[in-house]
Amino acid sequence: GNLIVSGSDDCTAKVWDVRSRRVEQEFEAKYQITAACFSHDNELVFTAGIDNEIKAWDRRNESVVFVLEGHKDTVTGMAVSPNGASLLTNSMDKSLIQWDVRPFVNESRFSKQFFGVEHNMEKNLLKCSWSADGEMISAGSSDHVVHIWDVPTGEELYHLPGHA
Repeated sequence: GNLIVSGSDDCTAKVWDVRSRRVEQEFEAKYQITAACFSHDNELVFTAGIDNEIKAWDRRNESVVFVLEGHKDTVTGMAVSPNGASLLTNSMDKSLIQWDVRPFVNESRFSKQFFGVEHNMEKNLLKCSWSADGEMISAGSSDHVVHIWDVPTGEELYHLPGHA
């Protein structure tokens, strides 16, 4: 409840205690960090940045336990599924990827890729999110539309215009 994680251009991710307003942990990467979040159980910190990789940091020993590779451009947003089994990442490569982040996965952690989101020259940090039941995902787009997909089928369900 009282911890948040942030990522920065200074190549660090920091876990903050909001009550004390102090940094509890710091993870140092080689490149700028553009997205960060906790795992469902708060035992991992996921970071991503301009190197196109997602790193899972173990908070106990402060080391990288696995790296997710598959995006072709900067990751701009990430969100853990409501059940904690999947991580969703949004990238400037105009795709979202669903990753299996459960412990003890021996095969590829890549689950599914979703297409249709636009990124323009402004290279904004567009975000992604899950529905409360984990059945749908959404992402913002530079064309001012929110895209919504069905997770089980990968089908794009809705284009919601209206953001300026």
